[in-house]
Amino acid sequence: MSKVGQKPIIVPATVTLDIAGKEITIKGKEGEMKINYPQSLDLKKDGDKLLVERKSENREVRALHGLFRSLIANAVIGVEKPWEKRLEVVGTGFNTKMQGEDLVLKVGYSHPVIFKKQPRVKYAVVGNNKIIVTGADKQLVGQIAYEIKKIKKPDVYKGKGIRYEGEHLRIKPGKKAKTATA
Repeated sequence: MSKVGQKPIIVPATVTLDIAGKEITIKGKEGEMKINYPQSLDLKKDGDKLLVERKSENREVRALHGLFRSLIANAVIGVEKPWEKRLEVVGTGFNTKMQGEDLVLKVGYSHPVIFKKQPRVKYAVVGNNKIIVTGADKQLVGQIAYEIKKIKKPDVYKGKGIRYEGEHLRIKPGKKAKTATA
């Protein structure tokens, strides 16, 4: 059985927590997040620690216990130091740049693709082929990074496209390699 829900969440001095009803508001230097938690859980603040406790031992409640402890812990970390995902644009002639707050991607289509600014997320471009997506909400940062990647997924034959930094691709051999071995 997982013990994730039983671990206390350490709250830094620069982060403030407000618990009202079944909603917790987490404020920090990077922003503010609100999380609604179920009736079957209780939050108790003890100095610089926050404890998530369950009211019963049902299977669903035990599953939600660890989930909401992780969500709250990620929010506490995110408002202190933002989460980030790094993407690489790989391919001859492929590049990216910022146009105001929007991303402009040239990834092999007949037109540049404009990815509009999303609320609560910031973009940065390093050089002309690296994109950094940052924000306080871990789930939202990952979702936006995936949507950018989905614009041009990496090709399994040449490796061209948008990928996460450090992502390893297995390149398939093409027809030429197949017929040469046969």
